[in-house]
Amino acid sequence: MPRTDSLWNFLKSRRFLYNVLGAVAFYLSFIVLFALFVRWYTDHGDSVKVPEVQGLSFDEAKKKLQAAHLSAEISDSMFDDSKPGLSVLDQNPVAGSQVKTDRTIYLTVNAQTAPEIKMPDLNDVSLKQASLILQSYGLKVGKLTYKPDLAKDVVLGMLSEGKTLAAGTAVKKGSRIDLVLGDGLGQTMVEVPNLIGLTLREAKVLLDGSSLNLGATVPDNSVKGDTLDAVIYRQAPDPNAIPTPLMNAGEGVDVFLTSPQDYDSKNNDDEAE
Repeated sequence: MPRTDSLWNFLKSRRFLYNVLGAVAFYLSFIVLFALFVRWYTDHGDSVKVPEVQGLSFDEAKKKLQAAHLSAEISDSMFDDSKPGLSVLDQNPVAGSQVKTDRTIYLTVNAQTAPEIKMPDLNDVSLKQASLILQSYGLKVGKLTYKPDLAKDVVLGMLSEGKTLAAGTAVKKGSRIDLVLGDGLGQTMVEVPNLIGLTLREAKVLLDGSSLNLGATVPDNSVKGDTLDAVIYRQAPDPNAIPTPLMNAGEGVDVFLTSPQDYDSKNNDDEAE
């Protein structure tokens, strides 16, 4: 009992009360000081609003960000031929975001020169498909021209600045690609030209002018290497038939080839038959 009375008297004493109050005050002071330190250390509440810099040149964007106590850095570049070179295409963080002062704003800018890409192969695909392929490569459909061919709106050739363009050729992104398409006029009838005695190279020119195409090419054993200099000794349809044979525009003429040295003997054999 004496110990219990002594403890109870201590708990009711001013000394105990002062100790408790002192401990509470110490811990409260520590918490307040710690919060103030954290706030000072992290610059809590000291933030700025990110300005809009998209569409500005990089120099203009940099000045505008510096005026808002922010810094600028180029993080990436893209190419858009509708925008000026080195203009800002994107920013991170976005405009309107609240960030700390001196924060770096990362900018995506427009490249000054168009990068080069390899021309995709559009031959024998439809105009719609060719348009989608060009778009996916960052290219544009240019002028459309038509030539007689049974396949309507199918790509027969590609051009850039008037020059024939082969698949795999390097072109600048954003370029306009002109397309040669078939007009589908299979009902247009044309006379079959006489190709006998011409080289394959000469025959291609004549057929193109006659709105016809080259069909099968059948070389004999005397033809070695490049067939463009081989000579045609027979063709189908036969140009000497009566009446003169007619073909639909865009159809192909089959030709039989021999070497220039063997042409005379082939021609004589055909006349003998």
